[in-house]
Amino acid sequence: MKIVQLVTIALVFSNPFAFAGEADVTHVEISHTGDNTYRFEVTVRHDDEGWNHYADKWDVVAPDETILGTRTLYHPHVDEQPFTRSLSGVKIPGTINAVTIQAHDSMHGYGGKTITVEIPR
Repeated sequence: MKIVQLVTIALVFSNPFAFAGEADVTHVEISHTGDNTYRFEVTVRHDDEGWNHYADKWDVVAPDETILGTRTLYHPHVDEQPFTRSLSGVKIPGTINAVTIQAHDSMHGYGGKTITVEIPR
């Protein structure tokens, strides 16, 4: 049993990316900017560790899981956590009443906390 525990501990500590976890959406602001067009301000929290493991995008997702917009994050935010970035020009059909914002990181993909917001009309 002790050998299994020691191997598990060694594997966790030998993997420098084991601690950052998944990217979480922590806050969303949405504003109507035109005919079915919206601007999103999204705050993401992720323990970015550098170029090999960082939050690399967030998406605006319709109820049917169609991605309506993506904000690509081109670099790690190691010293800026949480961080907020915006995305303008997102077209949302009038038949959609709410969207979900999901974040993605370069190691785990999707899976962290999401936030669903109602569409202001």
